[in-house]
Amino acid sequence: MSGYVVVGGGVAGLVTARYLARRGAAVTLIESSDHLGGTVTHHTVGGLVLDAGAESFATRKGTVAELATELGLGEDVVSPSPAGAWLQRGSEAFPLPATSLLGIPGIPLAADVLAVVGQRTAFRAFLDALIPGPVGAKSKTLGELVRKRMGQGMLDKLVAPVAAGVHSAHPNQLDLDRVAPGLRHHLLRENSLARAVQTMRELAPAGSAVQGIRGGIFRIVEELTADLQTYGVDIRLDATLDENEFPDATIVMAAPTTGVATRVTLATLVVDAPALDAAPRGSGVLVAAGTTAVRAKALTHATAKWPWLAERADGKHVLRLSYDGAVAGSITELHEIARADAAYLTGIDLPASSVLDFARVEWTRPLPRPVADDGLAYVGESTAGTGLANVIAQATAVATELLAAEDAAAEAHEEAEKEE
Repeated sequence: MSGYVVVGGGVAGLVTARYLARRGAAVTLIESSDHLGGTVTHHTVGGLVLDAGAESFATRKGTVAELATELGLGEDVVSPSPAGAWLQRGSEAFPLPATSLLGIPGIPLAADVLAVVGQRTAFRAFLDALIPGPVGAKSKTLGELVRKRMGQGMLDKLVAPVAAGVHSAHPNQLDLDRVAPGLRHHLLRENSLARAVQTMRELAPAGSAVQGIRGGIFRIVEELTADLQTYGVDIRLDATLDENEFPDATIVMAAPTTGVATRVTLATLVVDAPALDAAPRGSGVLVAAGTTAVRAKALTHATAKWPWLAERADGKHVLRLSYDGAVAGSITELHEIARADAAYLTGIDLPASSVLDFARVEWTRPLPRPVADDGLAYVGESTAGTGLANVIAQATAVATELLAAEDAAAEAHEEAEKEE
């Protein structure tokens, strides 16, 4: 079996290398930084070891949970608290509708939908039931679909802040089939986007649409790394690819695209604020566009969302705020911005003295990778889309295809030799 070189040590690269190595391939993994895992990593804030990147994963198809189980983390896969998230729009905050998918309401005239978007927008969305099913069914993006079926108001007031909170991108930038697989199919069957959402919610496994790992998502990277070492993968950190060293190897590119990309800043506060014990905004708050009182785009009340973390925090609270782009100014200035935003979004007074510790992390979200016919295999967020479920599924599929192609080539070679 010929060798493989995986360039990029994020989750996509780790999953690809592991899959190939488990099936007997010789694999070299090259990572340009000094650590593996990419944005799936951790930091210590207020004495607590916390995720510094993703802190949950989508449960669809069980992709991430299946990998976690293979890695020995199955018993540590946990669901969040049933307390739902809220939406901040202007000076008002509302609980997010219960029956929805990425903010798309399953019951447009439900009281919790009316409270968020108002009667006019909700009634326009209700007209979805009267629009023929094929309308919007060929939409390429989530935003295009919602706009055609339920109107611009529903897109702006509800779907955009929810989708952006989950995928860090506007629905107009989100590929429909990647972020909501099956929604197009159910739309055509039900002749209604709202009924399609209801059907998908009914068919989904019991429990939350997201899950996490007790101790942190970053534990997946630790276990993947241990597996690579077990299977003899040659791991090279602070390294770059020298193609002359691997003239006959199959190259798999797991490194992100270069060029201008979206930046995200995460600000984490560990606070002593007993008023937060009641989780006044559930598991967190998504912020609608046009809300000028805060700069944050979302707040996660991590100790309200994850019971395991609340146990470890021993009465302290962890608040994580996300910001679009790199926030200008010093870490002290961001500390104050985040404290003020957290107080506004939770509705709880958080004086400077209540903040026990603070951390700032900046990440770059890669641009979509242009289609290239260069003979290389590509994996990762640039081609798979956002989210661990997408990244892991695509990396596994590409590795499977590579091995299948190698097997087919070997069989063809054997047949040719027999004929000779």
